[in-house]
Amino acid sequence: MTKKSFVNRKTIPYIMIAPVVVIFLVFMVYPILRSLYLSFFELVSGSYEFVGIKNYQNLFKDETFWKSLLNTCIYLIVQVPVMIGGALLIAVAVEQKFMRGKAFFRTTIFLPSVTALVAYALVFKVLLNGDHGLINYVIELFGGKGINWFYEEWPARFAVIISITWRWLGYNMIILLAGIQSIPGELMEAADIDGATFWDKLFYITIPMVKPIIMFCTITSTIGTLQLFDEPFILTEGGPNNATITMGQYLYNNGFRYLKFGYASAIGYVMTVIIGLLSIVQFKATKED
Repeated sequence: MTKKSFVNRKTIPYIMIAPVVVIFLVFMVYPILRSLYLSFFELVSGSYEFVGIKNYQNLFKDETFWKSLLNTCIYLIVQVPVMIGGALLIAVAVEQKFMRGKAFFRTTIFLPSVTALVAYALVFKVLLNGDHGLINYVIELFGGKGINWFYEEWPARFAVIISITWRWLGYNMIILLAGIQSIPGELMEAADIDGATFWDKLFYITIPMVKPIIMFCTITSTIGTLQLFDEPFILTEGGPNNATITMGQYLYNNGFRYLKFGYASAIGYVMTVIIGLLSIVQFKATKED
């Protein structure tokens, strides 16, 4: 008589996925729930005290929070359309029949997205230096006036926008390129026979065919922009006068500089709600009957 095995075929799959489930619960679910819990507490004299929705009430009265939300919206409204539109045009241009060295151009445009974040941000900090930067040198070479990129409100914002666009343009271009390559060649050939121009093919064939991919890139870019932290932190440190601070950076400042973890948790949940609402709006706006 043989002993009944404790492990049978039905339990093997659960045993195999158990490590992943445990890691997900410990490093994803627990922090989310703990953050929600902390958002109703305030650290006073080394211990947490329950304050209800006070953190959320204070948040909506906080001028710096509203400034960070305004800055984040500016980045979203300006940078995301420019980046997605530019990535689409570059992807279409690279796929043209007359284009030579396609692999070289794809690799070159994609490389910034795999560049170390701190390294490229520091490079932009040098390039946009108000006194000795290459960008101002070129501007002055053509008779223009140098710009104080990091010490004036709008130039500082555009410095952040330029750096983000440079980094993520190639990433979105590669995704869109995959969609463009899946368009049947017969459609383009038929359009050429009918005398369609480049713009006709772009607006009546390419964009409708890759619309789901454009939607994907737009949503992921929106989420990434709403969570933006690294570039403003390294390039401008949120200045001048909080002109470039984002919600992500303001969350970091409250949590890890001022040790106001309850307040930082409240900011995090407000960010989550904003991201969710914008994603729903984008889905509804592009939904087809």
